Amino acid sequence: MTAATRNDVPVALEGDGVELRIMPIGGGLSVGYVSLPRGTDMGPALKGMPDDACQCPHWGYLLKGRIRMRTAAGEEEYEAGQAYYWGPGHVPVALEDSEFVEFSPSEDFQRVIDHVVAQAG
Repeated sequence: MTAATRNDVPVALEGDGVELRIMPIGGGLSVGYVSLPRGTDMGPALKGMPDDACQCPHWGYLLKGRIRMRTAAGEEEYEAGQAYYWGPGHVPVALEDSEFVEFSPSEDFQRVIDHVVAQAG
């Protein structure tokens, strides 16, 4: 069994108010603690991935804020208090300062993080 609080989880990505903490939690999944300040558009960081979008699925819960999710099928908005599933092919935009906790396949998520870090470099 594995458990982790936000502060137990190492920072994988940070800058411009964005913070992503991620750690394998078991069953091939990682837990992610994510903070996005209002106005954050992950589109530029995801350029070059298939469809210029995150290809990792995420299951989670929005603790604070509002997120607009752009997909090939259109846009949807999510707000604090909602549990969600974001399938492959999404680009998040923070409409408000947002915080969420999500669970994602570890290998898929690491590929996305590696891409985002390379884009920032």
